[in-house]
Amino acid sequence: MSGDDHDESYRERLKSALWYSVGKIVDDESLSLQVNVTPQFIGALTELVYAQAENVAKDLESFAHHANRSTVNTDDVLLLARRNEGLGQVLETFIDNAREEREKEDVKVGPARGKAKATAKDKGKAPAKGGVKKRT
Repeated sequence: MSGDDHDESYRERLKSALWYSVGKIVDDESLSLQVNVTPQFIGALTELVYAQAENVAKDLESFAHHANRSTVNTDDVLLLARRNEGLGQVLETFIDNAREEREKEDVKVGPARGKAKATAKDKGKAPAKGGVKKRT
């Protein structure tokens, strides 16, 4: 299987998974709204969502590349959402909450993450910064 065949196969599997997910969401919503939905509608909506996701991915990659980075980060996502004020506020709130949670976890774990605590016998014997024991 060549690289193009593999890419196309991957793209088709991704579209199938997206079609399934969109179909489940549409089915749930159509039941709650008591409306009928055709398979053609689900297919068209899936294509629309896929095209939008491709555009978002390209934009995020471009923003990261422009900043001389190879990885997309939250700044890129916020930049993408700059024209949608409501979405931007939701994303900023989400990011702030995630940062607060991460800081809480860091405080719980402490700065000596993964290092064994010094025992009473070890105190005074530990090497100074840089791994060299000070002379007294």
